[in-house]
Amino acid sequence: MAPPKSVRSISQQAFDELVKENIEDLGMDSTEALDDAIQTLTLQGVDLSGIVTSILGSGEENPVIQSLEKLKELDRDWKLGGGDETDVKEIIEWLDKLNDACNVDGSGNAAIATRNGAIELVSSICSKLGSEGLVSTLKTLVSLLHDLQSTEIFRETNGPKMVMNILNNRKENLSILNSGFAVVSAAATGNEVLKEAFMNLKIDELILQCLREFSRGSIPCLYDAVRVLLTSDDNRVVASEVYGYARRFAKIGVVEALVDSLHNGIKAPSLVSASVALKAIAVNDDICRAVAENGGIDAILRCIDNSSEQGEKVVAITCCSLLSKLAGSDINKSAIVDKDGMDKLMKLAKRFSDDPAVLHEVMSMITVLSLRSPHNAACAIEAGAGDIVIQAMQRFPESELLQRSCCFMIRNLVVRNPENRTILLGNGIEKLIRKAKMNYKSCKNAATDALRDLGLDNYNL
Repeated sequence: MAPPKSVRSISQQAFDELVKENIEDLGMDSTEALDDAIQTLTLQGVDLSGIVTSILGSGEENPVIQSLEKLKELDRDWKLGGGDETDVKEIIEWLDKLNDACNVDGSGNAAIATRNGAIELVSSICSKLGSEGLVSTLKTLVSLLHDLQSTEIFRETNGPKMVMNILNNRKENLSILNSGFAVVSAAATGNEVLKEAFMNLKIDELILQCLREFSRGSIPCLYDAVRVLLTSDDNRVVASEVYGYARRFAKIGVVEALVDSLHNGIKAPSLVSASVALKAIAVNDDICRAVAENGGIDAILRCIDNSSEQGEKVVAITCCSLLSKLAGSDINKSAIVDKDGMDKLMKLAKRFSDDPAVLHEVMSMITVLSLRSPHNAACAIEAGAGDIVIQAMQRFPESELLQRSCCFMIRNLVVRNPENRTILLGNGIEKLIRKAKMNYKSCKNAATDALRDLGLDNYNL
């Protein structure tokens, strides 16, 4: 793991003194003094995150500082006197105020709170409260865990163990479970060490237990926790362990539990979240096949078909994305095509012919299915993929991502199928590919490869 970069910092007191000097020594008004201090320190490379950069400075009227001071006072009183129901209600009230302040977009309040000891304080409060106040405490923790610095403070205060104790001991309360898993997601995002900490505390076994014991969709944040724990997103780490974690999830039976969620159909509240989580787990051929063996492909194709009929865009995109991942297994590719997958994808493309995001997923899906498979490429053209790709490229020349995915798909459709080249060239595909190549740098290589595999001698032009 790479060492953290050193950053110049400043205390709140020093910042306030600089503003004060601008006012008293240089005769600036308060607004001018504040702006000058911010500009000067920024030019010097000083990190101002967590500093109250307002005319009030660190004054009592700042909502974050005000909330923290009150919570510190209540926490001290609790330690001295044991606390009662009135104290709990007041703590919840101030936690909610702090949470609201930290969730104001662009305010920097979460950084201010973190710099002033909020994570340590809220964690301390969390260990004292019963069920009544835990949801507010956990929600506040989520709003505070906004960057690497804050998640590291959470780790240093033994946050993972605290949260896991809450999750293991409060299983009867779905709101607490949901809020607890939200903390897991916030803490583990971008932090490989915290992912490892939660895995060492056997969060995979807890997740499986919750999936089996509670109705699908009753703990929505659980699915997001799976996704975050299995996402390699810590730039400090060269080789992430998340792929090993995914295999652990699969080994204990989480795949089967998630596939069960898919069988509940398009109206199931957990369908999209479960699909995203399942995609994160499907990291190798064995796991992809396990999804199919448990009826996952059948369930996904039904959902894709139903999303066409009911116009469910989010479901369509999510299910296509998952199916593309599962099609990484050659056995699954054949199964998808044998189950009329091409026809279902064409139906979906026609239903969402005005939506480049859905069309991109369809093109990506066909690209995977036709990779190294002349049979599947022929099936795609027979199902109407040639017409769909031409219409998509004509209709959405401004969609760079779609144009690129179309070029990839065309290449796979023709590289081993000379008969498909004739069909596509006869319908004017060359002009569309060259236009994409000219308009978008990201399309250059894909378009060049497509032109080459179409058999054109001047593919590099």
